[in-house]
Amino acid sequence: MDIANLGKALFLGLVEGATEFIPVSSTGHLILVGHFLGFHSTGKTFEVLIQLGAILAILSVYFVRLLGVVLCLPTDPWARRFVVSVLVAFLPAACLGVLLHSSIKAMFERPDLVCVALIVGGFILLVVDRLKIETVADNAFRFSPWLALKIGLFQCASLFPGVSRSGATIVGAMLMGTSKRAAAEFSFFLAMPTMAGAFAYDLYKNYRALDFADVTLIGVGFVAAFVSGLFVVRFLLDYVSRHGFALFAIWRIVVGTVGLAGLWLIR
Repeated sequence: MDIANLGKALFLGLVEGATEFIPVSSTGHLILVGHFLGFHSTGKTFEVLIQLGAILAILSVYFVRLLGVVLCLPTDPWARRFVVSVLVAFLPAACLGVLLHSSIKAMFERPDLVCVALIVGGFILLVVDRLKIETVADNAFRFSPWLALKIGLFQCASLFPGVSRSGATIVGAMLMGTSKRAAAEFSFFLAMPTMAGAFAYDLYKNYRALDFADVTLIGVGFVAAFVSGLFVVRFLLDYVSRHGFALFAIWRIVVGTVGLAGLWLIR
C-alpha cells in the first residue's frame, strides 16, 4: 500500500467531513484538492463513498431525536409530516441525479468549472445572507411538505460540482423564509437520504471496478470524514445562529479564485 496515497486519502477525508455540512461544496473541495495532490480514484468513486462517514456523523449527533421521531410515527402526525417533508425534499435531486449520472460524473473532471461555481455561489450566498426576509419557519422539524419540496428543487442545483448541496438547500430555505439555524439544520436532515442514495447508487455502478487498494483508501477517508464531520455538525448551528453564512461565502470566493489562478499557472 502506497503510504503517500494513504496520507492523501486521510487528508481528503478530513476535507470531506469538514466541508460537507457547510455551504462551501465538499465535492468541489475534493475535486480541487485531489487535482492538486494528484490523487485519482476509480471513476471518482472515492469522493462519493467517503460521504458515508459524514452521514454517520449526523446520525450520531441526532440519533436520540431521530429515534424519537421513528417511535412516534404511529401516533404523532407531526412525526409523520417530518418524514414526508424530508422525503419530498429528497426526490427532485435524486431523480435528476439518476437521469444525469454520466454527465455529472464527467463534470468531476473539470476543476475549472468547480472554481467558477464556487465563486458565483459565494456571491449568491453573500447576498442572500444579507437579505432581510421575514421568518415564517424557525423549526426544521416543522417544515411543511410544500416548503420542503421547494427546498428540494433548489437542491437540484447542487448536482453541478462546486455549487454545494448544503449551500443550495440553505439558500433555498432562507429565500423561502426560514431562519438561518433552521435552514442549516434541515440541510442536515436532507443530507441523510441524499448522500445515502448517492453512496448506494455510485457503489452499484462502480463496485466491479474497485480493488483492495481502493477499499483501503475509502476506509481511511471514511473514518477521517466521520471525525471531522462530527466536529462540524456539533458546532455549526450555534455559529450560524450568531454570525450567519458570510464567512463561508467569502471562503468560497477565495478558494475559487485561488483555484483558478493555480490551474492557470500549472496548465
